[in-house]
Amino acid sequence: MTENRERLQKAKRWVVKIGSALLTANGQGLDQEAMASWVRQMATLADRGIELILVSSGAVAEGMVRMGLPGRPSSLHELQACAAIGQMGLVQAYESHFRTHGLKTAQILLTHEDLADRTRYLNARSTLNALVTWGVIPVINENDTVATDEIRFGDNDTLAALVANLIDAEVLIILTDQEGMFDRDPRHNPDAVLLPEVRALDDALMAMAGGGGVLGRGGMVTKVRAARYAARSGCSTVIASGQSQDVLVNLAGGAVLGTLLLPDEDRLDARKQWLAAHLQTAGRLVLDDGAVQALRNHGSSLLPVGVVQVEGGFSRGEVVACVDVHGRQVAVGLVNYGAEDAAKIIGKTSERLVEVLGYMDEEELMHRDNLVVL
Repeated sequence: MTENRERLQKAKRWVVKIGSALLTANGQGLDQEAMASWVRQMATLADRGIELILVSSGAVAEGMVRMGLPGRPSSLHELQACAAIGQMGLVQAYESHFRTHGLKTAQILLTHEDLADRTRYLNARSTLNALVTWGVIPVINENDTVATDEIRFGDNDTLAALVANLIDAEVLIILTDQEGMFDRDPRHNPDAVLLPEVRALDDALMAMAGGGGVLGRGGMVTKVRAARYAARSGCSTVIASGQSQDVLVNLAGGAVLGTLLLPDEDRLDARKQWLAAHLQTAGRLVLDDGAVQALRNHGSSLLPVGVVQVEGGFSRGEVVACVDVHGRQVAVGLVNYGAEDAAKIIGKTSERLVEVLGYMDEEELMHRDNLVVL
């Protein structure tokens, strides 16, 4: 057992995410025997004083099975209909299994808008904390029935990571049909090596990750990305096989299973966690190399002089992405000037703002207290 694995033993708040392929035995319908095993393990952890939040995929896949569909629908309204049908079976199954252990459950369906709006974000946080305090197991899924491409998280790995940020979880467990993360795709490379422990923010990990499957929208890429999101709040992530015997109980005991992705830094404060939860933004600011380095290495505010281009029609106070000249996202934050005025002052020093605009609200385009580096 490593020192970092021992830290899992001490963690008191876990988010557990179970994927579609695992939950539905690759599309055969809800695997009730597997669900009973995971719930039994979670009940064991709850008895040990661990607070649990469950993020579960499977609604669309279960809806497909109930309707006898041969494959995943391509149209949005059919996917949403499958989600509505399948969600009924999903929550009924979880409620039944948890009830056998004397545990109460609560269904929560979220969209990205619920976390992007500051008031709704705080409401969701308060509700989840109340449920956990009462010893209730929240069962969370994306609200696929109403979510559109513009407001969806994209996959439940991302949703699970943002929930971990939301409720200050110490551990995110992503159960999948793979043993963990390998240095190459083990499905095509028999000599691929399992990575037992890595840094979540290591850029090399994204190059190692593969694509998603037929049933879900996820894949190893989304799991690595989720670990990076979780790391922002100091949360460790474990990617492990849900088919491994007593995987949750063994992880809680410090067993070296799957891949442990560790955060580099301490937790972000609550306001910056909220900013980091914005997957959709109102526009983009393209930064020169100097500004990118200032944000990443020095924790600086973003000044107009370091911006080379403004994209989008955002207003003052909206959440805007910062990207480098190659389009790679660097940060996200609240902008002090609307797009029209921002376009007039980019590339100029702060001393010239009054000269150009006739006024100056702030000398920064984004203050460092209102931005988070990704």
